[in-house]
Amino acid sequence: MSTPRVSEQGRRPARRRTKPVTVKGLENAAAAYVARYDASSKRLRAVLMRRVLRAQRDLAPVVADVDAVIDGIVARYAKAGIVDDGRYAERKAGSLHRRGVSTHHIRNKLQLAGIGRDAIEQALESTREEMAVDNMDLHAALAFARRRRLGPYRDAAERRERRTKDLAALGRAGFDLALARRVIDTDDPDALIAAETSP
Repeated sequence: MSTPRVSEQGRRPARRRTKPVTVKGLENAAAAYVARYDASSKRLRAVLMRRVLRAQRDLAPVVADVDAVIDGIVARYAKAGIVDDGRYAERKAGSLHRRGVSTHHIRNKLQLAGIGRDAIEQALESTREEMAVDNMDLHAALAFARRRRLGPYRDAAERRERRTKDLAALGRAGFDLALARRVIDTDDPDALIAAETSP
């Protein structure tokens, strides 16, 4: 049975003390976060609240009226355009689409990020226009299949026996069965796209 590690002096190392939560500390945390990550208002608020909850758990001091302080920081960042839920939604929708994420799952992810329904639909429409595609899910499903080496991107000898699993993978990724069948059963993904875009 292993024993806990101890320092050379025979004592366990002291746990790092949680810093008090101050207005300045929250402002610094917000600035550091948005400098590294693209964030929605809800995500920035959650990051700051996590710091507060950690301090409360460890009985460290927390600035008075911390909810109002956080709301003020988020509002300032939104007013300055540093945090912009519409822009965040458009960038996220485009990035997820290129990775092969279905519109169904994109909607869910943006809702979880606190983006409203109208902004989500605008982001999807902007992505559709930017990618110059009519059927976003067809393109996303093909990208997903290519990335996971499913259907037409799989070794020909394995395609038939792996078909059901490939269909299930597309289903779990949010694509409907009819589209999944078209993607998994095609021998020519480019022709599938051309057929979709032809007048």
